[in-house]
Amino acid sequence: MAKHSKIQSQNDYLRQWLPRQESYLHHLLDREAPPEDRRCIICEQDGVYKCQDCLGEPLYCTGCCRSQHRSNPFHWISQWNGRFFERSCLAHVGLIIHLGHDGKQCPEVTDRWNLFEEDEPEDLLEPEDLPFVSGPEFQPKENTMVIVDKSGVHRLEIRCCECPNAMSPDIQMFRHRFFPASFNRPKTVFTFRVLNDFLLDSLECGTSAMNYYSKLRRMTSSMFPHLVLDRYRELMRVARQWRQLKTMKWHGFGHRSDNPSTGELALFCPACPQPGINVLLSEDESLDDWKYTRSFVMDGNFKAEHLHPIKPFDEVWLSDGLGFMVGKDRYKMHLAEAADTVEKSSCNNHRAVNQANAARHKLESTGIGGVACARHGCFVPHSMVDFQKGERQATSTIPHSRVNHGQMNMDYALCEASRHNMEGITRAVTFYDINCQYNKHFRVRVDRSRFLDMAPQLTIISGIGLWHIHGHQDSCYIRYASNFIEGIGRIDGEIMETLWARLNLISPAARGMSSPHRKECLDYQMNDSNFCKMIHMKRTLCRKYKLARNGISESGKAFDRLDEAAPSHLKTEWLARVTRRISQRHLIHGQTLPSSL
Repeated sequence: MAKHSKIQSQNDYLRQWLPRQESYLHHLLDREAPPEDRRCIICEQDGVYKCQDCLGEPLYCTGCCRSQHRSNPFHWISQWNGRFFERSCLAHVGLIIHLGHDGKQCPEVTDRWNLFEEDEPEDLLEPEDLPFVSGPEFQPKENTMVIVDKSGVHRLEIRCCECPNAMSPDIQMFRHRFFPASFNRPKTVFTFRVLNDFLLDSLECGTSAMNYYSKLRRMTSSMFPHLVLDRYRELMRVARQWRQLKTMKWHGFGHRSDNPSTGELALFCPACPQPGINVLLSEDESLDDWKYTRSFVMDGNFKAEHLHPIKPFDEVWLSDGLGFMVGKDRYKMHLAEAADTVEKSSCNNHRAVNQANAARHKLESTGIGGVACARHGCFVPHSMVDFQKGERQATSTIPHSRVNHGQMNMDYALCEASRHNMEGITRAVTFYDINCQYNKHFRVRVDRSRFLDMAPQLTIISGIGLWHIHGHQDSCYIRYASNFIEGIGRIDGEIMETLWARLNLISPAARGMSSPHRKECLDYQMNDSNFCKMIHMKRTLCRKYKLARNGISESGKAFDRLDEAAPSHLKTEWLARVTRRISQRHLIHGQTLPSSL
């Protein structure tokens, strides 16, 4: 049998490349010179323009360059000036984008109507200021349009169809995958490509609109990026519109007459039990079964801060409460009627309750908190809230007869999470770093509030994550560790910590946004996180299933050894004690607790 060759490392490839470095550099420089015959590859006339984006960087004459780029108008070209190839643009070869009529000029087009009259503010810099706008044959005309593409910022002429039944100019442009920055007589458009690229860059790299547009300016002119037309503000606004359209399309609202309601523009976990969606019960099944228990993890993220908005009175909300962040009006009313309770922690070894109440008054929001499914790590729609100080606990400031006005940040989040596709489910397990304090009076707060709503038949079983539990007293470990919760399986209760890392990619950029814009970005990032969980769910569940089977085998052998060594009467006594204590676990949720539990 032939031996397998050794797998080469990246350093091995670098060592192999070093002797080739000079050759690579020579050919790189050789590409800067024109071919010896300087012939157009189409008509074999004198070649003047080299396209940097066409495969092989072919040489074209003026006419062939124009005709070859009718379907690729955003390629960058260079013009031979006798000494070197100088940066140019397709406007110099007379390229015009015609909307309608299969790319041909509309027969009704006349000069009587100028598409580019006042609708957007004039630019401080004219196209002639750009260093590469100085072609020998075609100068950009006055009615060229600013087109922002992922390849850079272009100036090209766009001619709309002017037939009697033609659509409005903005709709014509939109149907040709140009998003207009204004709607009556637009002067700037963004290609769908650049909008998709920006949103993906933001998701994966946390790129802000400012950094992204700065990159586009450098791609347009590496030497004079400051002279490239500034469309940063327009990019931020149009990206919001594009994000909203894509989200509504993904969730099926393009074919529906109704508008989205609370949490309907958000994906959720495909594996968590959701009656009527992924749970179809047979006659002998019940939602009381442990496999239909919902598991939640609650946590706060204090890196997702938000500064006070500059113009809070002049904000436009596109998706208030439709995604993961809760609706603003109802939530604000609750907070206005709630007063902080600085509750001294009875768990001396854990200071989270005391630290959570540290105020930072210079911020509108000191962070966000909310709920995700504890088993798979998917954010729960309409369950993310803003913090004003820490993870607030609130009590009523009004007489007992109206004590139901109280509210808490995390109470609100948990109650909203418990309402999402849980009809008929009777049991939920919650993991929270400070559950030993948080759960004490939870039901009392819910019952006294007209704003908190949770199904009375829903039993809440409280837990603490297996990492945070070791910062608590020893008694908390026995009471709240998932190792001792019957039927819960293997859940560490810490998965939300991993979710914040992805969300924090955009937190610096979102910190100074307007309130609607920030929440839209957070919603979009969380939606993408859930989407990535969904497309990898099959692989994740298969991996966990294999680990569980191996774990059952190993733990089964260890249990059998202990079982064989233990006397029968002790086993009977131990089993009875365990059964009794498990039946009393629901008391942890209330105000009393057996001291021996």
